Amino acid sequence: MTHSRERQPGERPPAHHQGPAGGPVVARRGVCLVISAPSGAGKSTIANALRAAEPRLLHSVSVTTRQPRPGETDGVHYHFRSMEQFQQMAEAGELLEWATVFGRGYGTPRGPVESALAEGRDMVFDIDWQGHRQIRAALPDDVISLFVLPPSLAELERRLCNRASDHPEEIERRMKAARDEIAHWQEFDHVIINADLDRAIGEARSVLTAARLQTRRQAGLAAFVAGFGA
Repeated sequence: MTHSRERQPGERPPAHHQGPAGGPVVARRGVCLVISAPSGAGKSTIANALRAAEPRLLHSVSVTTRQPRPGETDGVHYHFRSMEQFQQMAEAGELLEWATVFGRGYGTPRGPVESALAEGRDMVFDIDWQGHRQIRAALPDDVISLFVLPPSLAELERRLCNRASDHPEEIERRMKAARDEIAHWQEFDHVIINADLDRAIGEARSVLTAARLQTRRQAGLAAFVAGFGA
């Protein structure tokens, strides 16, 4: 019969190493946080805020065939490629997911994502509902998805009108696409309404925290708990 030593008051459970705040670190697999929304609802703003708050959170840099907007840098905001190059990547299986939106190609490079997850790094994706379907099919155990709704279609149109880069014809196309995008909200694990940006960012961080703490994701838990002698 095995007897375990009773832990003394104030004594920490055993751990192999300590985290930055002094707490135990348990090995885990990374999280794919997918954020989708109609254009103008705030998915990119929320994703950027998450990265700013958590420097270790990696952003999946998408491949696109559209032209760079002012201030965008190749390899930072997007990997800008020609349609021919994009199609070659898709045919070679180098894209985890890809789609054509408004006649432009968008996709997620496979290699960096698979490496990050294996290393326990989390990644955030701001992609559409089609991309969400594909990436969930490719990585069913790693994806946690979040859909961002605008408070109203009128507010969404106002936000789009405030974009200097979008012409009236483009706004009309995006509003039509918004209705199509919103129709897929039930496919997502979580839904938030972005009426207040700070609150929406806080809710997105809560979703990410909960995903990190899922029992099945924490591969090192068994070894950690074994140290309790229970």
